[in-house]
Amino acid sequence: MTGLYDVSHRHEGAAIAKHPVAKGQPILELRGLQKKYGAVEALKPANITFLSGEIHAIVGENGAGKSTLIKLLTGVIRRTSGEVFWCGDAVQLATPNEAISRGINAVHQEVVLCRHLSVAANMFLGDEMNKNGLMRKRAMTDAAQAVLNDLGFNLPAAALLSDLTIGQQQLVATARAAMRGTQFLIFDEPTAYLTRQESAQLFRLIRRLQAEGVTIVYISHRMEEVFELADRVSVLRDGTHVGTRNIGETNDAELISMMINRTIEQIYHKETLPIGGTIVETRGLSGPGFTDVSLSVRAGEIVGLYGLIGAGRSEFALGLYGRQPVSSGEIVWQGNPVKIRNERVAMDLGIALAPESRRDQGLCLNLPIGMNINLPIFDRLSNGLTINRRRETDNADRQINDLKIKTPTRRVLASAMSGGNQQKIVIGKWLSHGAKLFIFDEPTVGVDVGTKAEIYRLFARLLEQGAGIILISSYLPEVYELSDRLHVFRQGKLVASHTYRSASHEEVLTQAIGV
Repeated sequence: MTGLYDVSHRHEGAAIAKHPVAKGQPILELRGLQKKYGAVEALKPANITFLSGEIHAIVGENGAGKSTLIKLLTGVIRRTSGEVFWCGDAVQLATPNEAISRGINAVHQEVVLCRHLSVAANMFLGDEMNKNGLMRKRAMTDAAQAVLNDLGFNLPAAALLSDLTIGQQQLVATARAAMRGTQFLIFDEPTAYLTRQESAQLFRLIRRLQAEGVTIVYISHRMEEVFELADRVSVLRDGTHVGTRNIGETNDAELISMMINRTIEQIYHKETLPIGGTIVETRGLSGPGFTDVSLSVRAGEIVGLYGLIGAGRSEFALGLYGRQPVSSGEIVWQGNPVKIRNERVAMDLGIALAPESRRDQGLCLNLPIGMNINLPIFDRLSNGLTINRRRETDNADRQINDLKIKTPTRRVLASAMSGGNQQKIVIGKWLSHGAKLFIFDEPTVGVDVGTKAEIYRLFARLLEQGAGIILISSYLPEVYELSDRLHVFRQGKLVASHTYRSASHEEVLTQAIGV
């Protein structure tokens, strides 16, 4: 069985997953593959061929059909029509177990493992080692640790999954897939929450799997990753497969045009707006994870914070917002010193935070879209103890329409929305609030280029209304192209500051790394 590791406890039928075809020959062929939900075509008849041992990227906007394609290939949903051929034979891929037994696995953007179990238990989930009816926990921990060490993932196998960062949990999911005798491995936005170092580790693993003969399907909104890794790239738009290109025969501009019919210059379009008075200033602010940070934000400007994960950018923002305490320094709000002891104080002043993890910190996933949007302003929508339903409905619908949130109704649960639409809900919540300072922490993680452009236009709307923005991003082109002033963080300190495009990408990155 091909795969990096031989875990003897496999699902029944795993013997199907033998090394199937020669490198460069078709391993999986989709012929007229279609998925309909009633009258809605989530995936229009698609013809795509995946070759054995290749890295095949899939790109497209949110809603283009990428998630539907993943679910079809992994047996989560059944196709409406069309044929699927695995190693030349027609197959159903009717259940996840069938897909796994053939060697088809996926590492999803949102980690779907068990947070209350250890790393080792998650890696062996469904393949547990047993002896005389007892689970061999120590043996599983030792085996899992050996795998993690071999992959170069500096992770403790005995730790609870919940104790790891989202990015580290993603690496655990990747290690689990590598253990399962996979022949065809799908990565869905795998670097969305990874540090630069973790991404490099993942790329080494992907190349290693490819060298072992594994076919990789790589789904990403980050074009630089597609061009670094992929052999070929297929583009989906509005549920349609619009074309496949050899990576050496295409470029960013062509792929973006195929995806959204807009140019790359339109994505990072930046408005030139007058800069107003100072909204907030920090003087020597220090707290957990950051030290002696002095900066200011004026009306009509974007202040970018760039640095590697853990450099202190998000920690500074949480201190400014009152989510964690500051130990020293001063915050001046519109000319007056203030003490922001908690989030309620920050909100009352007019500060809004769209946090890094929208699912864990920015949304109530079990509530409808409309309720999420109105959460900060229910006091304004109430007549005494009674909520005014008309005002509640009107405000939610207005934000849904203005932000182009793709939903049939405000009553749909936030958990059912795509990543890009979830981010719009978070933004809509604070637009309703009417804040003066907006802190956006990694606002476009897992968001396609079309939705990015929409979010950037929302930034312009906020600035036109006299607000200021703090933009935190690990994606250098984003903060570089959008920030009026760019501050570089390293090891908890602000180490450099630049005006718009006054430094090169290389200079900013060097300052962030500290070399």
